[in-house]
Amino acid sequence: MFSASQSSKAQFLDKARQAREERRELKERERAAVQIQALIRRFLCRCRLQREIRREVEDFFGANESGSSKRSALSIFRIARKLLFVFNHKEDKERFEKLCRCILNSMDVENEPKVWYVSLALCKDLTLLWIKQIKDILWFCCEFLKQLKPDILQDSRLVNLHLTMLVTFTDTSTWKILRGKGETLRPAMNHICANIMGHLNQKGFFSVLQILLTNGLARSRPSLSKGSLTAVFSLALRPVVAAQFSDNLLRSFLIHIMSVPAIMTHLATLTPERLAVIESHDLFRKFILFLSCEAQCRDVCVCLEGSHTLCLLGNLVYLGSLNDKVLEEETAHFVGVLIHMLSYCQKYVSQKKSNLTHWHPVLGWFSQTVDYGLNESMPLLTKQLQHLWGVHMIRILFSDVLSKKLLENQEIAQLPTQPVSPQNSLPMKNLFKRAFQKSASVRNILKPVGGKRVDSAEVQKVCSICVLYQTTLTTLTQIRLQILTGLTYLDDLLPKLWAFICELGPQGGLKLFLECLNNDTEESKRLLAMLMLFCDCSRHLITILDDIEVYEEQISFKLEELVTISSFLNSFVFKMIWDGIVENARGETLELFHSVHGWLMVLYERDCRRRFAPEDHWLRKDLKPSVLFQELDKDKKRAQLLLQYIPHVIPHKNRVLLFRNMVTKEKEKLGLVETSSASPHVTHITIRRSRMLETTSGDERLYPSPTSYIHENYLQLFEFVGKMLGKAVYEGIVVDVPFASFFLSQLLGHHHSVFYSSVDELPSLDSEFYKNLTSIKRYDGDISDLGLTLSYDEDVMGQLVCHELVPGGKTIPVTNENKISYIHLMAHFRMHTQIKSQTAALISGFRSIIKPEWIRMFSAPELQRLISGDNAEIDLEDLKKHTVYYGGFHGSHRVIIWLWDILANDFSPEERAMFLKFVTSCSRPPLLGFAYLKPPFSIRCVEVSDDQDTGDTLGSVLRGFFTIRKKEPGGRLPTSSTCFNLLKLPNYSKKSILREKLRYAISMNTGFELS
Repeated sequence: MFSASQSSKAQFLDKARQAREERRELKERERAAVQIQALIRRFLCRCRLQREIRREVEDFFGANESGSSKRSALSIFRIARKLLFVFNHKEDKERFEKLCRCILNSMDVENEPKVWYVSLALCKDLTLLWIKQIKDILWFCCEFLKQLKPDILQDSRLVNLHLTMLVTFTDTSTWKILRGKGETLRPAMNHICANIMGHLNQKGFFSVLQILLTNGLARSRPSLSKGSLTAVFSLALRPVVAAQFSDNLLRSFLIHIMSVPAIMTHLATLTPERLAVIESHDLFRKFILFLSCEAQCRDVCVCLEGSHTLCLLGNLVYLGSLNDKVLEEETAHFVGVLIHMLSYCQKYVSQKKSNLTHWHPVLGWFSQTVDYGLNESMPLLTKQLQHLWGVHMIRILFSDVLSKKLLENQEIAQLPTQPVSPQNSLPMKNLFKRAFQKSASVRNILKPVGGKRVDSAEVQKVCSICVLYQTTLTTLTQIRLQILTGLTYLDDLLPKLWAFICELGPQGGLKLFLECLNNDTEESKRLLAMLMLFCDCSRHLITILDDIEVYEEQISFKLEELVTISSFLNSFVFKMIWDGIVENARGETLELFHSVHGWLMVLYERDCRRRFAPEDHWLRKDLKPSVLFQELDKDKKRAQLLLQYIPHVIPHKNRVLLFRNMVTKEKEKLGLVETSSASPHVTHITIRRSRMLETTSGDERLYPSPTSYIHENYLQLFEFVGKMLGKAVYEGIVVDVPFASFFLSQLLGHHHSVFYSSVDELPSLDSEFYKNLTSIKRYDGDISDLGLTLSYDEDVMGQLVCHELVPGGKTIPVTNENKISYIHLMAHFRMHTQIKSQTAALISGFRSIIKPEWIRMFSAPELQRLISGDNAEIDLEDLKKHTVYYGGFHGSHRVIIWLWDILANDFSPEERAMFLKFVTSCSRPPLLGFAYLKPPFSIRCVEVSDDQDTGDTLGSVLRGFFTIRKKEPGGRLPTSSTCFNLLKLPNYSKKSILREKLRYAISMNTGFELS
């Protein structure tokens, strides 16, 4: 009974709770329904109101377009207020456009103040509301400008409309209400305009203009019209002028407007009167002075990042080129600003591609984000930057250097020009006389004289300018060659800069710069930057000048100056290496070394091809070869570096000895050292020129034939020839094979150098072809009249084959602009591309025996001497001293005495060379003398002809020794075995017979086959 009552109570409570929950849910649903209905009613009401307002606006503008009556400013204000209340960018775009046109039309009405929209600013009750309304309208104009594309016709019209709105209401100059008596209101109205402009600036007005300018100008052809560009620039300038060029506004102008790619160029092209406005406000000076504060310059660069910093730099340079007076007065500040900006960019310039770098067409690999939208405008930016190394700006910046008069140079120029010797031969004596026996006044400009204080204002200014151009070279990596070409355009800049360098310090020249290497001061760095710039520019100049321009016309540098400069460079590089500076060099010091060394090697290689310096000019008298060899044996770093970078300071014969020692050590490692008991094994190989697959150049020198591919296995044959040549050099066997100098350069690997010029080596391939190409370079007319293209037509076995020098080259005409490129491309094709596989095969064979590092210490002419022997006259005493006699002959034998007397007194030097070739197959003596001839030079007494000769017997030796003859050998000729360097000489009875037979034998150009 008790449990039943308990159960009914629980059920009752559950039902009551459920009923309460249902009532609460019902109330909640009712409340939610009321809320939803309210929201929907409110939404529908709002939509209805918006439709009604938009309809009212459309009716207003429709009536306005019909022109039935002029709308009052108050009606425009009211309708604008309604439109702004419901304004939506997408839906109300056209209505807003009509509103803007309506407002502008009201401003154009004559003599009706109530119609002028701006008249509401004079109504006390509406002034604040009107100001708020015009601020909103103008900012909506700005937001539309951000989205519009000026290259689309419809958008360009809207751009003009919104810009007109902004121009009209940010300046009072067009307001008709201020004419006449209204002039008294101008200060108040100007204040309102300043208020409006301040509001726009706070909202990001300059960013809007930057977006619009970038969209319209960052392309190959600008899409902004003259009117639009004028309006934008005027709008940008207004707040700056109104704020009296405050730092904040100048900063915004620089960051947002002056960083637009090539904006100054577009202004000069489309609306040059804007540049006049810039000049009238002296803006260029204000920009430079603002940025001359390092903190402010860094702030601007950080805001812009690399790509846009470069655009700002280009615009500043272009402005500088138009303002000579300011540039002259503010040179120091201008140079300092450019150095800071370039240095900022340089921090992010990378030498190679990585996951953190992006490609920039001017800076190269760049570790900051690159705005690829600017790529189209890069050609215009490059043109702006070119003004920095253009003649006009160089004359202004280097005015202190260029104003120096080198009277001594004029004296040199007045001297008669002497004929220059052919290539690869020594200049005539009078050239050296002219170079080294001048008056003291001439030598004064060639030798360091000192005298200028390095802390003087003049020196500091020139150093800063050199730092600027050196920073430009290391930052703008992709147009480096353009910069160097511009800096070398003035013929007198580099000689005068050299004269300026010679005047620095108490003693001038070498000592000062060596001291700078050991000083880590800013002053030392600037002086070294000047030297580095001089070296980079001079190297570039000499690389692009041909031999006629260097030796005969002597463009920029006289030969005497090149001699002195090369002496300075040689000493400087030697000291850097020998004093241990290069071993631990990093960063700028290492760059300086490579710069100076590069200029030195260009001069040295030019001198190797065609001499301008005296004998032993390149040697270091204070360096003992024995000391160097000892240090090399101890693996001293400085000795290794010396051999790697400037081996020419060591006498040639010492280097040949070093080479032979390297080979000997290699032989010992391989167990190839010959013993005295070892008998040589001789293999006779018959070589026919027609099968050597080589052709001769104009001066009878050899190089691989481009048509050799017609032969079977031609690459294997070339590799075999390379191995034979390598084996001859390895064993010290001289072979009379004269190679073209360009081919020797490739054998040494010089053609991989960035300073290598194919044109310089072209005469060694084909002198006539070289003359034709250089005549194109000097052609004064329009080169396109010749009908040339960037291609080369070759006659291959009766068929004309066209080789394109660049992709699509046969359709690209040669013009005055690309003719220099054409010359270099043609030279590179003839000497490299055309015989690339043949040369590679021969070099591969050669290097399989001779290691590249062994011959790196030789120049091309020296390598030829290593292959073919010394080109000096034959030293008969040395030959006599190292001659071995057989068959009864001895040094006091009368036939031998006759032989040496005939060679010394009766034969000419040419005949002595023919005699040596008759016996050894080479007309030149070994480089280190006949002690190194292997096998040694030998003379053997013979009684019979070669086919009957069975060698020496006791009887034949005794007969030869005592001059006993079986029969008179007067009918037989001397013969030779070139494999053994052996002369077989009959025991003649008279000296005259010996002379006659020997002369006949050597003139037949034969050897052991002659009997």
